[in-house]
Amino acid sequence: MATEFKFCPQCATALVWISQEEDGGPKQRLRCPACDFTHWNNPTPVLAAIVEYGGQILLARNAAWTSEIYALITGFMEAGETPEEGIAREILEETNLRASKLELIGVYDFQRMNQLLIVYHAVAHGEVRLSPELVDYRLYNFEDVKCWPAGTGYGLAEFLRRRGYEPQFRDLA
Repeated sequence: MATEFKFCPQCATALVWISQEEDGGPKQRLRCPACDFTHWNNPTPVLAAIVEYGGQILLARNAAWTSEIYALITGFMEAGETPEEGIAREILEETNLRASKLELIGVYDFQRMNQLLIVYHAVAHGEVRLSPELVDYRLYNFEDVKCWPAGTGYGLAEFLRRRGYEPQFRDLA
């Protein structure tokens, strides 16, 4: 799901697919033939949290999703904050919980959305109060949670392995 620019944001000239030596090969990028603007289309970093709450894993359902899928707490990093500050903020904004411990689990690609996922484990405390962005949440025992074969699901699987659980994957079909 690459962002498709049509016109240069600097001079409004139509962009064209051009390859240059600096690209290190035959790769073409959208470029402006008038002012040399290049649309790099780099992946967007997205933060994700495996929220441990009361000894269980909290998964939430986004209000925009039509399916009954529950997933990790995610969000975009803001300018001027570290990934740790960003994921702690997202957890607080979306669930009203405060993270007392953060552990980096790993970094995973999510090419379908042109994103780079930075997944943390967070121990969280407080009283759950969902933001309007979320419509529901569920708590799962470590041995009962099912991973999904994409993006943050691989981070959840790695977290479970580190805790001595063999991850089980659900079928998305």
